[in-house]
Amino acid sequence: MWSCQPQAKEELAAENLPEQPNILFLIADDWSFPHAGVYGDQIVRTPTFDRLAREGAVFSNAYCAAPSCAPSRAAVLTGRYPHQLESAGNLWSIIPDKFPNWVSLLTEAGYFSGKTRKGWAPGDFERGGYTHNPAGKDFGSFREFFTARPKGQPFCFWFGSTDPHRTYVPNTGIHTGMPLESVQVPGFMPDVDCVRNDILDYYFEVERFDRECGQILQMLEAAGELDNTIIVMTSDNGMPFPRAKANLYDYGTRMPLAIRYPPRVSGGTDVDAFVNFVDFAPSFLEAAGLEVPDMVSGESLWPLLSDPTDRTGREQVFLERERHANVRKGDLSYPMRAVRNDEFLYIRNLIPDRWPAGDPSVYQSVGQWGDVDNSISKYLIMDMEGQTVAGQADFFQLTFGKRPEEELYAVSEDPFQLKNLATDPAYADVLAGLRTTLDEWMTATDDIRATEPQSIYWDTVLYTPNYQFKNFELAAEIDAYKIDPLRGPDIPCK
Repeated sequence: MWSCQPQAKEELAAENLPEQPNILFLIADDWSFPHAGVYGDQIVRTPTFDRLAREGAVFSNAYCAAPSCAPSRAAVLTGRYPHQLESAGNLWSIIPDKFPNWVSLLTEAGYFSGKTRKGWAPGDFERGGYTHNPAGKDFGSFREFFTARPKGQPFCFWFGSTDPHRTYVPNTGIHTGMPLESVQVPGFMPDVDCVRNDILDYYFEVERFDRECGQILQMLEAAGELDNTIIVMTSDNGMPFPRAKANLYDYGTRMPLAIRYPPRVSGGTDVDAFVNFVDFAPSFLEAAGLEVPDMVSGESLWPLLSDPTDRTGREQVFLERERHANVRKGDLSYPMRAVRNDEFLYIRNLIPDRWPAGDPSVYQSVGQWGDVDNSISKYLIMDMEGQTVAGQADFFQLTFGKRPEEELYAVSEDPFQLKNLATDPAYADVLAGLRTTLDEWMTATDDIRATEPQSIYWDTVLYTPNYQFKNFELAAEIDAYKIDPLRGPDIPCK
């Protein structure tokens, strides 16, 4: 476990504390744990995140509710699990305004609220009854928002970066001097130079997100409002690489998270209890002195932050996904539910005869195996079909192959979740226990799949993308690589 040493700071006098603190929510797009300096990554430079961790709390077991942009962000806003949000459990769908969200509630209570760039997305919020994005009204920048705020009014602001979402400009990472030879490639991808280079391009965008967050903090500090602002910095789901984003393995769901708020969070606090992003909504509402709606499923983080050693009720976390991209004939979802604790990750693939990464041939969007974002890493693994190398994982099967109904991983021994123990008799009792735990959670949270495991509900929910735009993105990405998809532009896959 790393340690963040607290910096000396001047405590705010109680009479100077605002009745309602400002809230600044900084959210990346496709950033995985542990890619930050404070977590021990030796390459990516994240001074802003590291500062928040040093002056506040850093979390080692924070998880998004779903490893897909729109359902993850819907869970952040509403404090409800994706399966409790009807159509919003899918990507590119509709978010109903009947589920209250913290931005709307704070705005009604007198907060000045706004967002820039990516809020709840992608999807159609207007069909759900919203007049603007659920994350707030659009502003061109935080500076524009901060200038427009009425004097003395508390604010909540959502900074939704589009980094480090693909597409990437090839070689940006290595051109900044990041060392190719030092990249630690996760075990579910081949450790070759072009994959390392792809990871460096991802790191480049992580650093850009961190840098922009730092600029916002500087504005708050200059205005004397840094210490009366709850600052949360995190991501919506995992890195856009094979077997990460859109998967319930750790690289799809385990998120960087730091929270700074000196009046209630001591500097240098390490939190290893399990938290889910449904916990943000009740935390923000409680901090503002507002009542938390009964329909919220999350639990406030403030008791945990006052005593990080008390993990009562936070010994595990529940995860899920439904339809990510529209990449299966018939608009089909790939439903999964999971429970993760200190020792094990148990995943249930509810309809295992479907392709987890999307159909082998193009259906509607992205391309072959469309739940995996297009990249040189993906193309390389696609070319490995049928190849087996002694002592090396079957990367094609891990990424694209069908999966059994149940998966069980001993996470401390298998950090990349490569060895499925579900059929190992030595783990029969563990499997049975986690199976029961997951069943109980699904029932308690009114998950349709608790009683109808193969429900077609999320298969039939409207899919609402602009296909022309998506196809343009794909064409631009392929043109950027100028492929022959089996080689990087400058870095060969050797």
